[in-house]
Amino acid sequence: MGRFTKEENSWMMYDWANSAYSIIITTAVFPLFFKAAATEAGVSPANSTAYLGYTIAISTFILAMLGPILGSIADYKGLKKRFFLFFFCIGVTSTALLAFIPSEHWFLLLLLYTITVIGFAGANVFYDAFLVDVTKEERMNYISARGYGIGYIGSTIPFLISIAIIVLAQNELIPVSVTLASQLAFLITAVWWGLFTIPMLKHVKQHYYVEREPKIIQSSFRRLGHTLKEIKQYRALFLFLLAYFFYIDGVGTIITMSTAYGSDLGISATNLLIILFVTQVVAAPFAIVYGRLAEKFTGKKMLYVGIIVYIIVCIYAYFLKTTLDFWILAMLVATSQGGIQALSRSYFAKLVPKHKANEFFGFYNIFGKFASIMGPLLVAITAQITGNSSSAVFSLIGLFIIGMIILIFVPEQKEYAQPAAIGKVG
Repeated sequence: MGRFTKEENSWMMYDWANSAYSIIITTAVFPLFFKAAATEAGVSPANSTAYLGYTIAISTFILAMLGPILGSIADYKGLKKRFFLFFFCIGVTSTALLAFIPSEHWFLLLLLYTITVIGFAGANVFYDAFLVDVTKEERMNYISARGYGIGYIGSTIPFLISIAIIVLAQNELIPVSVTLASQLAFLITAVWWGLFTIPMLKHVKQHYYVEREPKIIQSSFRRLGHTLKEIKQYRALFLFLLAYFFYIDGVGTIITMSTAYGSDLGISATNLLIILFVTQVVAAPFAIVYGRLAEKFTGKKMLYVGIIVYIIVCIYAYFLKTTLDFWILAMLVATSQGGIQALSRSYFAKLVPKHKANEFFGFYNIFGKFASIMGPLLVAITAQITGNSSSAVFSLIGLFIIGMIILIFVPEQKEYAQPAAIGKVG
């Protein structure tokens, strides 16, 4: 693929930066910290898993509503970076503040966690949209997948430091409580995320844009309405979003609920942290492999592969009983987690008109976020009705099957010619 430009490297470095949040806050330490706090307060394991699912659903609903509107505004010249910076600052600040909430206030923890999700996911809307600015179309699969690969590698460093502090605290080898050790992990996440975002802020620029108009907000709503009216012109894009809505729902739910699920099965916090660390290590090369294979077999075929792997994960999860079973499940997820997300991002980026990238990635966000509402709600309701977390995970299988069926009807090539960018700087 040749050498990487400064903009490509700086863009990929943000995956290195924010992946610390993905593993420590979304997947590993915070869910375990919250589950312990809720249990201490007398909340049952099934209910605490449900409450976490409801919280994720609420926060993603807020972002889903804001995504297309903010994206449409950010398409104007010079605004994409400002919106990115705004949500990035919210995310980093609220993540750091998690360290200062007493563990007995489990409801307050969930409330602040909601704000961290809004900051993290909001910044990602504009980060993903920058893919059209930093590289050429023929390099998008590889750059997107390599970003995910770098992210998995980068996330292992703060995660390993956090695990070490927590395990040492559990074994009383350092004069720190397990609660404080977990809170230190939240601070480490915020510092890591903030520090390695600097290249993105310095070197990545908005090359494709819409020239500013008077009354930007009103104009943005008009453009958004115009796009919705002309959605038939973007049939391939719309079908892809519909497929994405279903299969990414299952992916996101498994990522966000995995530690809560493992905890409900009786797997110790230490084992869960070690399993998740190894998952990150294994996922890194597989994400890059997905990008390479997409160049040879097409991104669509590799998306099929990822979906099939996740269907197997859902089936296997239903019969899961031991820590070894959870290890096997985690390794299966590791083979496809990064690849399916990376190729979804680049596949979509190839379909969108570049000068409307933020607006369309706003729709990408709204489909992804509404999906993220449905999945955790499905898990939460199934867990409460059946009292069984395995049944809850198995219920996700239908989402992957529906997504794959719709993806079949998405053409390999664009069904429309992208209009020329209204504005472009060199």
